[in-house]
Amino acid sequence: MQGDYNAAVAALNTLQSNFSIVDAIRKSGRGMNKNAIPEMIEWVNKLGYEPTDFDRLKAVHVAGTKGKGSTSSFVSSILGQYVAEGKVNKTGLYTSPHLRFVRERIQIDNKPLTEEQFAKYFFETWNRLEAAAKAAGHPDPSSKETKPVYFRFLTLMALHTYISEGVDAAVIECGIGGEFDSTNILVKPSVTAVTSLGIDHVAMLGDTIDSIAWHKAGVFKPGVPAFSAPQPEEAVRVLHERAAERNTTLEVVNTHPELEKIKLGLAADFQKTNASVAIAAAGAYLRQVGVEDLPTSTYLPSTFRAGLEQVHLGGRCETRTDTLAQNLKWHIDGGHTLESIELAARWFGSLISTSSSSPRILIFNQQTRDASSLALKLHSTLAQALKEQKPFSHAFFCTNTTYAESGFRPDLTSINTNASDVETLSVQNALAETWKGVDGTCDVRVLRTVEEAVKAAREVAGEAKEEVMVLATGSLHLVGGVVEVLEGGNA
Repeated sequence: MQGDYNAAVAALNTLQSNFSIVDAIRKSGRGMNKNAIPEMIEWVNKLGYEPTDFDRLKAVHVAGTKGKGSTSSFVSSILGQYVAEGKVNKTGLYTSPHLRFVRERIQIDNKPLTEEQFAKYFFETWNRLEAAAKAAGHPDPSSKETKPVYFRFLTLMALHTYISEGVDAAVIECGIGGEFDSTNILVKPSVTAVTSLGIDHVAMLGDTIDSIAWHKAGVFKPGVPAFSAPQPEEAVRVLHERAAERNTTLEVVNTHPELEKIKLGLAADFQKTNASVAIAAAGAYLRQVGVEDLPTSTYLPSTFRAGLEQVHLGGRCETRTDTLAQNLKWHIDGGHTLESIELAARWFGSLISTSSSSPRILIFNQQTRDASSLALKLHSTLAQALKEQKPFSHAFFCTNTTYAESGFRPDLTSINTNASDVETLSVQNALAETWKGVDGTCDVRVLRTVEEAVKAAREVAGEAKEEVMVLATGSLHLVGGVVEVLEGGNA
């Protein structure tokens, strides 16, 4: 099978798990699939590799609840500064989910694969798996069952891409958890790291911080340096125990003092925690390849500073001015847990003048988690920060569907949400009622698509003389749609 980028995305989307499967797993309480790693190794073998083949990627493996995408991006940006010096051949960065284009998930030298590269390595992976199925006597090698599910396939494809391209500094972000995550087939990474922990994916990881810490620490490997952001005491205890079990030592990383003097490429104060873990992880990698000018507790080399300043990761505390309404300022963050929503609210609150009475708009959705709890956390955090002020004059609750006419662009298609809920707007209507309950003066609207929410925000700005601030948050799928609409749907 061959094809272009669009054909690759269409084929990839057939590997998504539909809502009924995802919901059954969520409700079963059976937790993570404990056979995930043996199953993933089988797929690796079918692709023509052994897990030890990926040792040459010298991976930096990053787990965590909050900030793992940001931390991974910081690490990759720092390591990218050493390509010119010849200490690194090529960097790889594998993250999820994507914002607009699925090829964002697989980056080389801090740039997403081109459409041509994505199609090439996608169909190489696809065809190798079909060839393996044919060789094993499968009656229908082209069937869906001869390929793994969406995330596993992309993980295989990323590893195949990085081996083929000669990557020797691959920063690999876990999907869910760590112990049983598809990425945890790495045998000998160069460094492992755990970012800030919180309660999320409870059906699979448990509902206590120590259970979550146990899963995340599954990425630790014998003799491989391990780092962690500051954590609750119980989590730190579990992380240290797991590190000892894996014959390695864990270092808990405090905020680097030099970050007070740097304008990080990712905004918001909490990014200093992520940047500090990235400094430690990148330093450990570079020590192994012979770099001598490395950070200390009070010093940062200029190359590290450049990497921290130049990093970009869309949809994380991102600010942009609307191209059609110059007085409309967008604030976009994909926070989707109670902790990350609180951080997004603090960031947005820090940008608001307490004397301002200009309109402020919320665009919000969370289709699969406890949406009302997230919305209430957002309201309470902002209300506390703003004292007597109402957080928002307008609140628009929409689905993640991008466009009114055409629905999703292919890269943003998701079939793992309840289609009935989306059709009846049940989540959005419940959110609207919740918000009216805490702020009866707010202009609350339920809208079917992201496009309609953006249009409504622009209409509010058109009627205002002063600057209008928008916060779009609750889901990376939502903010990906917002960015797609804002950029006019152009690739």
